Amino acid sequence: MLGSTHGTLTTTSRPARVVACGERPGPAVHGTADGTEDTDVSGRPLRSDIPGLDRLFRPETVAVVGASDAEGRPNTGITRQLIAWSERVGARLHPVHPTRTSVFGLPCHPSVRDLPERVDLAVLLVGDPLPVLEELDGSKAAFAVAFAAGFAETGPAGAAAQAALADAARRSGVRLLGPNTNLNAFEHFRDDLDGPAIALITQSGHQGRPVFALQELGIRLSHWAPTGNEADLECADFISYFATRPEVGAIAAYVEGLKDGRAFLLAADRAARHKVPVVAVKVGRTEAGARTAASHTGKLTGADDVVDAAMRQFGVIRVDSLDELQDTAALLARARPPRAHGVAVYSISGGTGAHFADLATAAGLALPALSAAKQAELHQWIPEYLNVANPVDCGGHPVGDHRGRKIIDALLNDPSIGVLICPVPGPFPPMSDKLVRDLADAAEQTDKLVCVVWGSPVGTEDAYRTTLLGSSRVATFRTFSNCVTAVRAYFGHHRFTAAYRSPFDTAPRTPSPSARKAQELMRPGEQLSEHAAKQLLRAYGIRVPREQLVTSAAAAVRAAGLVGYPVVMKASGPQLAHKTELGLVKIGLTSASQVRDAYRELTDIARYEGLPLDGVLVCQLVGRGVEMVVGISPDSLFGPTVTVGLGGALVEVLHDTAVAVPPFGEDHARAMLEGLRGRALLDGVRGAPPADVDALVETVLRVQRMSLELGGALAELDINPLVVLERGQGAVALDALAFCH
Repeated sequence: MLGSTHGTLTTTSRPARVVACGERPGPAVHGTADGTEDTDVSGRPLRSDIPGLDRLFRPETVAVVGASDAEGRPNTGITRQLIAWSERVGARLHPVHPTRTSVFGLPCHPSVRDLPERVDLAVLLVGDPLPVLEELDGSKAAFAVAFAAGFAETGPAGAAAQAALADAARRSGVRLLGPNTNLNAFEHFRDDLDGPAIALITQSGHQGRPVFALQELGIRLSHWAPTGNEADLECADFISYFATRPEVGAIAAYVEGLKDGRAFLLAADRAARHKVPVVAVKVGRTEAGARTAASHTGKLTGADDVVDAAMRQFGVIRVDSLDELQDTAALLARARPPRAHGVAVYSISGGTGAHFADLATAAGLALPALSAAKQAELHQWIPEYLNVANPVDCGGHPVGDHRGRKIIDALLNDPSIGVLICPVPGPFPPMSDKLVRDLADAAEQTDKLVCVVWGSPVGTEDAYRTTLLGSSRVATFRTFSNCVTAVRAYFGHHRFTAAYRSPFDTAPRTPSPSARKAQELMRPGEQLSEHAAKQLLRAYGIRVPREQLVTSAAAAVRAAGLVGYPVVMKASGPQLAHKTELGLVKIGLTSASQVRDAYRELTDIARYEGLPLDGVLVCQLVGRGVEMVVGISPDSLFGPTVTVGLGGALVEVLHDTAVAVPPFGEDHARAMLEGLRGRALLDGVRGAPPADVDALVETVLRVQRMSLELGGALAELDINPLVVLERGQGAVALDALAFCH
């Protein structure tokens, strides 16, 4: 782990800002300098609030409602812990209990109405916090913490009780942490550690224990926010707050469900703007995990692929396990930005180096071959028969003498190398002791990252406990996989933040002329016909084939002449979703007689199936290209989302798609395409010319604009196929489905 730190419950490196008496530490007003609302075209905020949480974490006055000093009572131990915590943070504590005159020698007040002064924090040790919360208001308390369980995690009745609790908090002006939270915020944080700290957010207290224990390995923690059921304060509030704290080097979060998807993205955006990494375990990847999470916190988990995409889009680093959360957050909190993006793997064993190099390369880390001059330099100390191209195998013996440090320095001095990783599968004293001392000493004298994987299952060795964990500059891991995960996140975070441009800065704030045209085409609660859906696309400048809607065979022949043979004919009606399967599409018609026959056949099939038509489309036959799908679909957490992927008849089988949450820019639209397994099709395969990727990207961005402007009226949109023609020739939407709210 990266070395020693310094932490108290809240802040230690500089004084916390104390909110002025009477100022509610709640959400700020969204607005711009001229007083106008800073919202997007759909009225949603474009900035996250930074709640003034200083008085929650560093109060001057605390009330403990339900305080006790009776032996054997659960509240007695909690009261004792809160008294000790208040002393550490310098707060005055007021016990509150209806039948006691004193608690642990402190004067006790019968109710919150009798408090002698306004308190920053009221801790509610009562089974039903609602009556107490209703007695509080902004003049009595700024924050309240409710430990009681039995709310939304228990079902509909509990959810109703939680809603009443949230409503009482809103009316009183008190910001509420919980319910169903715990004492994690009042833990004894070590104050003998320094350096950038980890701020911890958990919706399940025990899941934060491994990260909290990092203090025993020299990693500083500054805050722990156990959000519980999030009736009021939520994960997003704490991300926004922690991202602005000067002592916070990284935010680690255990998330079971997101209360508000938009608030989460705005908070992640704030963290990205401040270049503060957010590392999160988000449960619910599987159906079983999602069910468990919902029953535990009573919140919606959301479609996991959308959550995953949204996190990636705003730079949140998602990991799968608590040990990955520990190691990745610890590395990101401490390591300086990379000087180069190459990784050098150095070991005393060719097998160890090859194994680690395979894992690192598979994870996308760059292991550049060292130059001939650098290899010649290394061979001054390493036998000629050993490979030093990268990974570097020293054979073992050089680490035991003066050569060991020279090899390390030579690798760190290579301009292509930003990270040096040394896997040590197990202790082999005295050489392993000398090796890690050299690595620790070299790390103190370089601005590059030095990582050691100490593979011993014991972990009691002096080389590990003293040399590695005692170093403030070496990142120490116990497994290869965690090292690879953390280093990949390290490079990814710094690449992301270096290029980050907030999509909220360029999100449209006023409706376009297209929106006004499109609103006239909406049919509330209905599916639009293909013809109407294509008119919707035309309103947003999305290209569709030349076509005419006809209601007779004679009109179909005239339309074919105007459109130009060969033509495609399709039935068009509000209930037609899969026309091909019903035989309602005819392709490649080249004569008037074929058109007449096709018209009669299409209308006969529709009549037989009982499908109402608004007519038959006579369409231009578009040339061959790459068939894609672009669409809008709703997400219960994030609202309208945009999907792009390989399309055609097998779209459900291929399932090769990427999803994004608006707003996003052109760069992200291109990144969505790069993530597709079938991306190479757009470059041209088997003699096919490259496709017009620029036109595809433009279509994705136009569809995004539709999602932003029509989200309240347009429930879903499916353009399939969107045929992407040869480069320079554009993209054409051959078919479209649209569903209105």
